[in-house]
Amino acid sequence: MDEATLQFYRSNAQAYAAREIARHARLTRFLAVLPSGASVLELGCGAGADSEQMLAAGFDVRPTDGSPELAAEASRRLGRPVETLLFHDLDEVEAYDGVWANACLLHVPRPELAQVLTLIRRALKPGGHFYASFKAGEQDGRDSLNRYYNYPSPEWLRDTYASAGSWSSLAIEKGEVRGFDGEWAEMLFVVARKNL
Repeated sequence: MDEATLQFYRSNAQAYAAREIARHARLTRFLAVLPSGASVLELGCGAGADSEQMLAAGFDVRPTDGSPELAAEASRRLGRPVETLLFHDLDEVEAYDGVWANACLLHVPRPELAQVLTLIRRALKPGGHFYASFKAGEQDGRDSLNRYYNYPSPEWLRDTYASAGSWSSLAIEKGEVRGFDGEWAEMLFVVARKNL
């Protein structure tokens, strides 16, 4: 993870947590394809809004974040420990029915994303589902808050996911969101399924 980006989230954990809301529609669609009570790893859980929704729906959730400060905010919200986990430290094999990575993998440096996707794919059970979102673009760079983004195109993302292993399906939808910086950004929402 880019150190300046990680430091931004460490320094702004409370402000970031105060504005976080669950992504209900996309999260609801993601959970609908999982078995009842499925095991879900959340990467980059932030203040825990999405984990809170998954837990309330009866899923077995492991919330994690790369920032200890945001993990502490999520822990307070959820009333349970939340681990600090950097993407490169994910070492489980076929442990999860789903991986939810909303607005976090977009900070992984481009040359490292394929390896992170490989680790996520390895952590999924056969047939497991994986959601991630990215700010769209053509080349990496920083935003006005000095956060690093990999800014992929749909084509680059498809190639990078393919280099991480084989998927039985991979869908990319486009949309727009207003970020923490107050700016609108074109997003790519990716849902992949590990082959059986």
